[in-house]
Amino acid sequence: MAQNISVPDIGDFKDVEVIEVLVKPGDKVNKNDPIVTIESDKSSIEIPSPSSGEIKDLKVKIGDKVSEGSVLATIENSQVASAPKEEPKKESKERKPVIEKSKTNGNLTPVKQVKKIFSEPASKDDIDPIETNEWIESLNSVIDNDGASRASYLLNKVIDQAYKSGLVLPDTRTTPYINTIPPEAEVKSPGDQNIEKKIRAYIRWNAAAMVVKANKKSSELGGHIGTFASAATLYDVGMNHFWRAKNNKFGGDLIYFQGHSAPGMYARAFLEGRLSVKQLDGFRQEVNKGGLSSYPHPWLMPNFWQFPTVSMGLGAIMGIYQARFLKYLINRGLVRDEGRKIWVFLGDGEMDEPESLGAIGLAAREKLDNLIFVINCNLQRLDGPVRGNGKIIQELEGSFRGTGWNVIKVIWGSYWDQLLAKDKTGLLVKRMNECVDGEYQAFKAKGGSYVREKFFGKYPELKELISSMTDKDIWRLNRGGHDPHKVYAAYHAAMQHKGSPTVILAKTIKGYGMGKSGESINTTHQQKKLDEKDLLYYRDRFDVPLTDKQVKNIEYYKPKEDSEEIKYLKDKRLKLGGFIPERTSFARQIKAPPKDIFEAFMKSTGKKEMSTTMALVRMLTALLRDKNVSPRLVPIIPDEARTFGMEGFFQKIGIYAHEGQKYEPVDSEQLSSYREDKSGQVLEEGINESGAMSSWIAAGTSYTNHDLEMIPIYIFYSMFGFQRVGDLAWAAGDSQARGFLIGATAGRTTLAGEGLQHQDGHSHLLSSNIPNCVSYDPTFAYEMAVILRDGIKRMHEKKENIFYYITAMNENYSHPEKPKG
Repeated sequence: MAQNISVPDIGDFKDVEVIEVLVKPGDKVNKNDPIVTIESDKSSIEIPSPSSGEIKDLKVKIGDKVSEGSVLATIENSQVASAPKEEPKKESKERKPVIEKSKTNGNLTPVKQVKKIFSEPASKDDIDPIETNEWIESLNSVIDNDGASRASYLLNKVIDQAYKSGLVLPDTRTTPYINTIPPEAEVKSPGDQNIEKKIRAYIRWNAAAMVVKANKKSSELGGHIGTFASAATLYDVGMNHFWRAKNNKFGGDLIYFQGHSAPGMYARAFLEGRLSVKQLDGFRQEVNKGGLSSYPHPWLMPNFWQFPTVSMGLGAIMGIYQARFLKYLINRGLVRDEGRKIWVFLGDGEMDEPESLGAIGLAAREKLDNLIFVINCNLQRLDGPVRGNGKIIQELEGSFRGTGWNVIKVIWGSYWDQLLAKDKTGLLVKRMNECVDGEYQAFKAKGGSYVREKFFGKYPELKELISSMTDKDIWRLNRGGHDPHKVYAAYHAAMQHKGSPTVILAKTIKGYGMGKSGESINTTHQQKKLDEKDLLYYRDRFDVPLTDKQVKNIEYYKPKEDSEEIKYLKDKRLKLGGFIPERTSFARQIKAPPKDIFEAFMKSTGKKEMSTTMALVRMLTALLRDKNVSPRLVPIIPDEARTFGMEGFFQKIGIYAHEGQKYEPVDSEQLSSYREDKSGQVLEEGINESGAMSSWIAAGTSYTNHDLEMIPIYIFYSMFGFQRVGDLAWAAGDSQARGFLIGATAGRTTLAGEGLQHQDGHSHLLSSNIPNCVSYDPTFAYEMAVILRDGIKRMHEKKENIFYYITAMNENYSHPEKPKG
């Protein structure tokens, strides 16, 4: 049966020009295959077939003007909707109404309502300790007899009732200043702690020796000892037990190492046999062949580092969007869900950067349970305490819990467990809650006697609690981030967690092990030199088997290949699939589309005027018809699709949404309605240039991180693009990203009311400074077409590690034919 294909609801547009006829009589088409392309002064859009069948005849040609309801073609099909057949009515037997008792969900008696009040602040004093104890005993009884779920339910009901009664409840975003996981719930590490302690000591020594030796050559070389000294256990536990490498059976976990911890990664690679003494001696001398880059840098060390992270804050936002992009690839069916994790290591001082916390809401909203943040809370930044008058761990816990993250605090080491268990008064936890970070910094800088007086000495009961302990015993009371048992338990819990991202807040000591030369003091970050006395102390502190002479000569330490330490270290990595970090790529190339795909743009437009932004969108539409290229395109838009005339993409390929679309869009009757889909292709990032750029980097490095070549095209308003994301653009270059950045509506601005402040003619001054960024400012459509195809060929077929920045004009004008040649 024949059916007309007509122009559906296209909004307020009338008399829109047909610019492409994509079928001819006799063609067989499927439902939603494009029939024609129409173009207004603002956008172009394809009209899809409403059903499958054979095209009988066309009613339009190129140049015709059409409006809603205009007939475009007729199609012969056997699937024309017909009136539904009426089901024969079945005789219904009369039933007596069944009166059901309303479900009470356990509420057998109505809750007595109290007089509504406006709450006063919570009392700090316990006016009735007996009643308090009864409440606590009741809660414990429910946990023992009915389980944690029932206890949580009851607490939520009580909280709901409190709100209804007008109570202003205490801030519940933070929990007491103790470990999230109690000792009895900790999963124990299966590792050999004695061997792991030795390995950790050797890595610590070699990392420090590398920095000190470099500064013996020249004080200009610099480097950092304190950061890795505080984080060594956090990395060691991950390397020995959790982080799975990429191999031919598994895609690999992705680790964003904290930039200033780079010496520790080099020191471990040295023990693994991946780096030589000569290379360690070339630390921060990367200009010379074989030298090691100061920080993680994939461009300078392309077979080693995966992510550039030392520009503070960028690791956090790039890690979040990397985790989201992995979910995107899984939901589009392009890669398998293997349970891979993205681990991001950050410093507590770094969390003040807007990029560090700016996207944590997206991570929770998208339920990125493949993402784990580890924040090294050594309480110090470059000049002094991160929060001298407060608590950075509590502050971060509130921020992350408030947005929906799973928070695991690792504050106290195992030596505190017995003390906490012995304290029946609650005073120890109270004291832990009272102290601010400025005090905690001093406690680890001034010795056991100081801690006895200043921490425990405030309350006689606490002083009595530690009366049998020597000052040395008190000094041994360790922090959670230096305890491999506590770290292992936290990592294990994070790996098992489902439904939301996890952040681990690990308390450490900056410059751990450096003694008076740099342990927990304000100058630790700048400490690059250790004298002979300092080095001997460091050796003895970690029991490194070097002679005094070897220490004086600042020699590295590496056990023999057949030693138990080296065998253990390599065996652990072998069982986890290989070494980390390591950068490889096994992605297949994407063949550039045939030259004739852009044939229409090689011709003159005659009197017809359009902008190069409009021409570019038409080219992207053409690429979406190429079966080879189309699945690999990743259009990224920061809430400007309608400005660029790209709203046709909404229906054609859908907007990625991890939960699909739970609502009927307000414009659902229109052809270009807002369609969200779990397998959608467009990344609609909202008003968020940094997030969009982070998505672009994730897609642009997919060839190495996921062994899948993708073609990201991030199109943004030129004026609000490059200068907004300049730091991330350099990170893209360092990452060897491939893809297109499009500065759209560039040049002279003609958008009504925008004025001079929206004009852009200067962004190429910024882009041209990045060595592997290829910049173009094409004037005509044929230039844009040649550049776009050449870019796909160079980046995705020949695999050149470059990326393109192209400006597309806002102004409409006619375009000439491509000159011959």
